Amino acid sequence: MADPLVLLPGMMCDARLYAPQIAALSADRALMVAPIHAHDTIDALADAVLADAPPRFALAGLSMGGIVAMAVIARAPDRVTRLCLMDTNPKAEAPAIAAAREPQIAKVRNGELRAVMRDEMKPNYLADGPRQGAILDTCMAMAEAMGPDVFIRQSRALQTRPDRQDTLRGVNVPTLILCGAEDSLCPLHRHTLMRDLVPKARLAVIDGAGHLPTLEQPEATTAHLADWLD
Repeated sequence: MADPLVLLPGMMCDARLYAPQIAALSADRALMVAPIHAHDTIDALADAVLADAPPRFALAGLSMGGIVAMAVIARAPDRVTRLCLMDTNPKAEAPAIAAAREPQIAKVRNGELRAVMRDEMKPNYLADGPRQGAILDTCMAMAEAMGPDVFIRQSRALQTRPDRQDTLRGVNVPTLILCGAEDSLCPLHRHTLMRDLVPKARLAVIDGAGHLPTLEQPEATTAHLADWLD
């Protein structure tokens, strides 16, 4: 029996982030998309994932989901059989970025969630391409479904997250590090760092994708995930 796969979405995202991968991979294994929005610290979010996850499972996370995935394997390394980190960052939040979240939080509290997501975040996430508009629409729909309270809790969790480089040095399971070649939010050098930190890691770079390769280049992303799982 194949290990169940737990997927952790990015900030202000839900299972729609992984829709192509769920469609392609769910015939052969149990899949679970775990929400990461009920708490305002990364460790509390990781504890919530572990409370609902199977006893042993493969784990994949994108962006904030990858940050939570690193906390999960730090807390329960014996339960994670494989690890995939996509378009994410092992380092603690830089002070300048933490400070920049404050005006975003203020705007969201003032009812401007859609404007924050539209103007300050999502346009910088994606590579140019014919599907960019449709993907942005999906991102906006996910964000609006999550709502302002989730935005604020997730922002606080990211602001206070710890550095996980030591965690990655201790990872001892097959690990895939994957990123879009045009990801400006979590650029390639963050992923080469993670590849070098994890003893059994493989790096996959997806051409024609930015921060959300699961939606921008779904076939290529799914192929790498299938190889990692097998």
